[in-house]
Amino acid sequence: MEHPHSALSRRTLLAAGAASVVVPAVTGAAGAGTAGAAAPASAPAPMDGAPAADAYESALARAEQLLTGGGFDASDPDFAAALATLNASASDIWDRLDRSAGRTTLWPDYVPVTDPGMFSQSYTRLRTLATAWATSGAALNGSDEVADALVSGLRFLHDTAYNKDRRESGNWWFWEIGAPRALLDCCVLLRARIPADDLAAHLASAGKFAPDPDRRTNSPALAETGANRADKSVIVALQGLLARDTAKVALARDGLSDVRDEGRNSLFQYVTSGDGFYADGSFVQHDTVAYTGSYGGVLLGGTAYLSALLAGSPWAVTDPQISVMYEAVTRTFSPVIFDGLMMDAVRGRAVSRERTADHTDGAAAVSAILLLAGSAPDSVADGWRAMVKGWIERNRTDPYLGLVGIPQVALAKELLGDRGVVAADRVSGHHVFADMDRVVHRRPGWSLALSLSSKRIAAYEAGNGENLHGWYTGDGMTYLYTGDDLGQFGDGFWPTVDPYRLPGTTVDTRPRADLTTGSGTGTYLPGNAVAGGAVLDGRYGAAAMELAAQGSTLRARKSWFFLDNAVIALGAGITASDGRTIETIVENRSLHASDDRRLTVDGERQPSRQGWNRTFRGARWAHLDGVGGYVFPSGGASLHALRAERTGRWSDLDTGADTAGSTTPVTRRYATLWLDHGVSPADASYAYILLPGATAAATAVQAHSRPVRVVANTTTAQLAEVARTGLTAATFWEAGTAAGLTSSGPASVLLRRHGSGISVAVADPGHEQRTLTLELPFRVREVVRADDTVTVTTGRRPALTIAVAGSRGHTHTAELR
Repeated sequence: MEHPHSALSRRTLLAAGAASVVVPAVTGAAGAGTAGAAAPASAPAPMDGAPAADAYESALARAEQLLTGGGFDASDPDFAAALATLNASASDIWDRLDRSAGRTTLWPDYVPVTDPGMFSQSYTRLRTLATAWATSGAALNGSDEVADALVSGLRFLHDTAYNKDRRESGNWWFWEIGAPRALLDCCVLLRARIPADDLAAHLASAGKFAPDPDRRTNSPALAETGANRADKSVIVALQGLLARDTAKVALARDGLSDVRDEGRNSLFQYVTSGDGFYADGSFVQHDTVAYTGSYGGVLLGGTAYLSALLAGSPWAVTDPQISVMYEAVTRTFSPVIFDGLMMDAVRGRAVSRERTADHTDGAAAVSAILLLAGSAPDSVADGWRAMVKGWIERNRTDPYLGLVGIPQVALAKELLGDRGVVAADRVSGHHVFADMDRVVHRRPGWSLALSLSSKRIAAYEAGNGENLHGWYTGDGMTYLYTGDDLGQFGDGFWPTVDPYRLPGTTVDTRPRADLTTGSGTGTYLPGNAVAGGAVLDGRYGAAAMELAAQGSTLRARKSWFFLDNAVIALGAGITASDGRTIETIVENRSLHASDDRRLTVDGERQPSRQGWNRTFRGARWAHLDGVGGYVFPSGGASLHALRAERTGRWSDLDTGADTAGSTTPVTRRYATLWLDHGVSPADASYAYILLPGATAAATAVQAHSRPVRVVANTTTAQLAEVARTGLTAATFWEAGTAAGLTSSGPASVLLRRHGSGISVAVADPGHEQRTLTLELPFRVREVVRADDTVTVTTGRRPALTIAVAGSRGHTHTAELR
């Protein structure tokens, strides 16, 4: 089979077809405006006549390249490795394909084939076979036998399982997204071999269940949003190209901007509630779930795909508000990607999927960014390429080129070989994603993500058999990422970690039942209002969450203060009355399959044997090699330590129809540190300081010199001071005073004195107040700068009055002197 197209690259993706005029929007204006932005340009006047016939084929050829990579050098080791992976997968699928005349299924493990999960995954396997058939140099490339079997297999699925005469049952996604996308990809690759009647039948099937990108077919009153809208836009575009239906392709493009509903559900806008991108960098799907790394990545990928597919065609994406997507790359995605890993704090129930670890979801996002860069202005794309190059070059644990297919390898190799692109260093900064209850603190050598929850954002999502042990992932779990251990959360962590002892959480040790395994998804919204924090100078942070444990009387007030080299964790008011032990987990670090790295407590090296455990009374500090230090101020702590091997199975977490984990046992070693608050504690507390990357010697110095002073740790206020930087960080849970600071109500506060200047940052983490008043304990002579929401009374008893109503927990700042 000949492949006239050159290797996939930024240039070939953007090669324009013969026609260049843009097909107008189907109805109304194109796109929805960004908050505060001008409305998009109106739709162009209708074209005279239909697009040139080769416009369809040009776009379909591009769709084929996006699946196969076009031509490439199979002797290149990186391409050879990707080709070998494709060959192995396709060969296995081919060998097990039932090609007999009386077959009742295509593969014996996908039965009954009439089940939506089974026929959808059958289409996915056929797509893999079709990709191998169409890929230059692949073992099955150009085989007539394979082509005939593919056409026959598609016909079998149509006649038996997926056609316009069937009605939806079970999970809607298989009918409206999973099956039609894989089916249409097959049709693209086999378009020269599929009989016209067969193609018409397949298009009728896809058209029945995904006729447009705007509505849920099985519930027409429900408008599609976020990732689902992006997926359906791609599906409808492929229908239109294969059917040579210009209106259909335009409908797909306009689905991105939601022309039908005048932009109400446009993907190119900032939302203030529900699904979509928020101006603070948050991304929410399913109304209440922080989902940047899963659904957000799908949305990004769908938009990048459609932009690349239609670039230079009569249907090019021209909505100027696509700038929101460009901004999202740096505002939404970049902060939660660490050296190519997608942080688990924003992957929702996807953390339970064996085949989509942090590095695979990260690779998908990196691929989408690279693809989108091909159609984005150089003014933004150049920065993305430098950022991506840095991610790819730094990750040697799960190298990007070994995670992706041939098309993605082609784009990455073009980038890596471009000497004009200098790899960017890791970015530093503090990010409060107030609209999705997530916090990310980034330093040059490490990053820490904090997962919170409230009555606005779910503590977890489970369902469709996924995330069965996700009980505490939104209860203040801390995820520490270091450049020396990029495999921490992607190397068998979730099936082996003790789900009752997630780092950062305070938990009731009651036994828990698996979360729902039924069809559909569900979430748990706790009753607390406070979850969020403030950021100062993009560098320091204060975060808080009032814990209201599910199915327990446990309540706690938890704060985290983020510094240059440390994270302070405070807990107060830890109270429960259920007769069970309450614990706070300082650390639960995977040591992988065989690591026995050194644990030191108060200068004494501890045993490395598995099963070792000990309680240290009055422990001042601890240190775990390759991770960092842990300091216990305020006279030390009763610290419990454990080394243990834990064995679990991915099937314990995920029994989903198309995501089910294997039953193969996985064993990992763990070093666990925790504080025991006793049975039914009343007003218990804790304080510890994380020192990521610190040596044992540096940790000992910190413990003895006490550069951080915890001034208050009560149910009214939690406050710490750092003399070296002049920083004060505080959480006020109610009106009160601490260290001379007085707040009129719940607040996250950061205050830094530097020379003659004073920087102040304040947020309402409960999202419920109208105004906050903060009284300062020192003289203020003048206001250098203040947000419009901040009014300052200067003098000997200065006060800031902050209009927080409607700010949704975002930070308000002032510079004083």
